[in-house]
Amino acid sequence: MIQNIPEVKLGIVAVSRDCFPVTLSERRRQAVVEWCKRLGINIFEAKTTVENENDVLKALDELKAAGVNALVVYLGNFGPEGPETMLAQKFDGPSMFVAAAEETQENLFDGRGDAYCGMLNASYNIGLRKLNPYIPEYPVGEAEEVANMIAHFVDVARVVIGVKNLKIFSFGPRPQDFLACNAPIKPLYDLGIEIMENSELDLFEAFNNHKDDPRIPEIVKQMQDELGTGNKHPGILPKLAQYELTLMDWYEKYRGSCKFAIFANKCWPAFQTQFGFVPCYVNARLASRGIPVACEVDIYGALSEYIVTLATQLPATILDINNTVPKDMYEANKDKFKDYKLTDLFMGFHCGNTPICHMKYAEMRYQLIMHRLLEPDKEPDITRGTLEGAIKPGEITIFRLQSTADCLLRSYVAQGEVIDVDPRSFGGIGVFAIKEMGRFYRYVLIQKRFPHHTAVAFKHIGKVLFDAMKMLGVDDISFNQPANMLYKNENPFK
Repeated sequence: MIQNIPEVKLGIVAVSRDCFPVTLSERRRQAVVEWCKRLGINIFEAKTTVENENDVLKALDELKAAGVNALVVYLGNFGPEGPETMLAQKFDGPSMFVAAAEETQENLFDGRGDAYCGMLNASYNIGLRKLNPYIPEYPVGEAEEVANMIAHFVDVARVVIGVKNLKIFSFGPRPQDFLACNAPIKPLYDLGIEIMENSELDLFEAFNNHKDDPRIPEIVKQMQDELGTGNKHPGILPKLAQYELTLMDWYEKYRGSCKFAIFANKCWPAFQTQFGFVPCYVNARLASRGIPVACEVDIYGALSEYIVTLATQLPATILDINNTVPKDMYEANKDKFKDYKLTDLFMGFHCGNTPICHMKYAEMRYQLIMHRLLEPDKEPDITRGTLEGAIKPGEITIFRLQSTADCLLRSYVAQGEVIDVDPRSFGGIGVFAIKEMGRFYRYVLIQKRFPHHTAVAFKHIGKVLFDAMKMLGVDDISFNQPANMLYKNENPFK
């Protein structure tokens, strides 16, 4: 069950310019709320309509008393540009601005609101106050259209709220062999994220303190039930259970003032020789609960995985954009690859950290690469603990947020699918197809210096991710578009 994500509690406040009938804005607000109810959107309707600064304070009191954490500022008519933007400025949470369209040609005297015009002045004042609210692609509509815009805002707001209430725990120095994981963390503080960097010794001590923990048998039983016939190395389960309890107790003890937390942990090669296992399966289990654990101390990878979890409310994973699809595999499965080119394809792989719910089949195995390195010519022992198999076919979105060396934030979004083709390899792995991946690989991933790890959402969620990155102030957002890979900060998901 997904945990570790915020519940979005929407509130809507109508605004009205005092030279327009306040009843027009109120009536239109009520119509939007009614449509939200029809769409299953729970939204608090503030009764204060903001016409001046005193109304702002009254409305904020209403919102606070109702526990609202995401605000819709609704221009039912032209709106008072100063008070309405002050409302968003003083509200502690993400906000959205949207405006009412005129409903009928039969009522363009007393019933005309000019909110189309008012959005322009609102946007100017938003800039003066250095605000960054969500404004839809076309932010003017009738009640049903506005309600649908609000539905999208719920997902965007969940990402923003989650990120701004997050702590990232890391264990171990970021590895030299993966310098891409050494991106500056200063931009994370700018996003409102707390970082708690710890030594591997801290983790090792905490792990040893959980030896013979009375809860271990229950966790082992859960793992046995989950793995079923895929439980190929049952002897390693007690250590994995001990490690899972170590991380979860750390999560509860050290979140501090933050509501949510995730991990970025060193996972090899000393991990195996000291802890006696690989942590991949535990990482998968925590990810299935909405608590990503990125390997190789990839702090931005963990954050990226958490962001797609927030956007989808589904478990996510982190994979390497790993290897090409061989030509003979492509030729042998032409019917399944449809109109994809060979350069549209790649294999997404990691040792075994993808939640079992996203696996076509899954088994507890050992990490082949580490086995070659650490215990060659021996039966697997300290390299046991991976969850391996083919990733289920279906929709995916790949995403990454990354800092540049000079502390700018960059991200990318690309939508595609996992193809139902046997990858014929080890690890948690799947054959991925993304239109124009070859160009995306060269002109986004390489050109803009993105690393090998990507977060994977198991649905198409590009528009939410794009809009959330805009609200968070990300400097550069790239995406896969067949016509042009070089757009920057212009929404492609129209």
